[in-house]
Amino acid sequence: MSGDAPTPRSAVVIGGGISGLIAARDLSREGLEVTVLEAGDGFGGCVGSHQVAGLTLDSGAESYATRSTAVPTLIAELGLAGNIVQPHPGGAWLQLGGADLAQSAQRMPQSGLLGIPADPRADEIVRAIGKVGVARAVMDRVLPVAPLLRREKISLGEVVRTRMGEAVLKRLVAPVVGGVYSADPDVLDVDSVAPGLRQAMAEHGSLSAAVGAMRKAAPAGSTVASLRGGMGTLTEALTADLAARGVQLLTGTPAEGLEHAGTGFRIAAGDHFLHADAVVVATDGPAAVDLLAKVVPDLAAYRPGPGPGVALVTLVVDQPELDAMPRGTGVLVARDADSVQAKALTHATAKWQWLADSTGPGTHVLRLSYGRGLGAGEETDTTALRPDAELFAAALADASALLQTPVSEADVIGWDVVRWVGALPSAAVGHAERVAAVRSAIAEVDGLEVVGAWLAGTGLAAVTADTRERCVRLAEAVRTVE
Repeated sequence: MSGDAPTPRSAVVIGGGISGLIAARDLSREGLEVTVLEAGDGFGGCVGSHQVAGLTLDSGAESYATRSTAVPTLIAELGLAGNIVQPHPGGAWLQLGGADLAQSAQRMPQSGLLGIPADPRADEIVRAIGKVGVARAVMDRVLPVAPLLRREKISLGEVVRTRMGEAVLKRLVAPVVGGVYSADPDVLDVDSVAPGLRQAMAEHGSLSAAVGAMRKAAPAGSTVASLRGGMGTLTEALTADLAARGVQLLTGTPAEGLEHAGTGFRIAAGDHFLHADAVVVATDGPAAVDLLAKVVPDLAAYRPGPGPGVALVTLVVDQPELDAMPRGTGVLVARDADSVQAKALTHATAKWQWLADSTGPGTHVLRLSYGRGLGAGEETDTTALRPDAELFAAALADASALLQTPVSEADVIGWDVVRWVGALPSAAVGHAERVAAVRSAIAEVDGLEVVGAWLAGTGLAAVTADTRERCVRLAEAVRTVE
């Protein structure tokens, strides 16, 4: 009958990580009937939680970048705006190499971008790289910028080394980049991890001036924020919202095949098949390319390698001496601090007041990160795959060294190891061109979209903005198909 209501369009989201959940929510809000297929036993991926010593703590991401409004907008839509919290303003420390770790530690310079200083002559920079390093760094102000601007592909490491020298690269930039991306600056595409930096160099004539201008243009306040109760509460709110909307959430259900069938898709999931008008693939890069082999065979040429492995060792300790926050909110570790195996330590109870309030004086949460990722020319990094007991022992030794406060096994109330293998895709040199090629190939198939960090970039802000933009557009396109 002509008066019958049209059949609602349907969508299947493959992958129940944070990008998959956001995709499912926006597709549902746009009027599609949505099913989410997750191979594992839980949702949220790197934005989740675990229990340690009776505390609910973040198992992956513990904050989000405030450079855009994407995450705060999502948080507000979910009714969590009142739970946004800022970190303690004291900031982190930088552990440099040296025979005496206490003497070679200093507060992390706050006026840079990814560790690149806006003013290489500042006292904190002089302490970190020495007078010789500063003399080399200030040459940035007079060196011509044109040669770097003409290059189509160039690494962050090469930009910093060419403009400011080896000391800035190794002692300032590498620790920050290792902590954020688990990668060496020499393998990262500068235009992907620092978008707009080369354009700012062209406008302002030097790298330091470009950094200063970008810092000045950034929103006031902390560069990161989180949620009271941890970022895992975002996943909880998303799944609750999806359930309320009638979205079907299936765990333990991997998508094993995908075919383009007429105007829709046929998805093999276990022993049954699903049919949908639209599909969003929200898995990691290698899994996405493999799944799309029949639908978009051209993607095979752009299959990314596995991302770096990271192991997070969380310690809950009874150590009143840490009440003094001896190293602020945590420590980033330079590669030349070779007596320390961790790449970073977060003193979570010093960083987040809500967590300190829940533990009380004397009890502290420390999280140490292992697995720096591959440097240029390196083939393997198995640090994150070491047995739990080995990582626990390393964490005790590293925490004691970095905090200059003894942390022994007897002080530990509870501990846990969480591994993320391939969860932090590296934006290697040429990343932007590869992403453009992947997007172009996907656009040839109506009703198909691919989201996630391997395309959008590392970090919740980048993933959220990209996923929402693409899924709203996808829903509109699917609705208009006759």
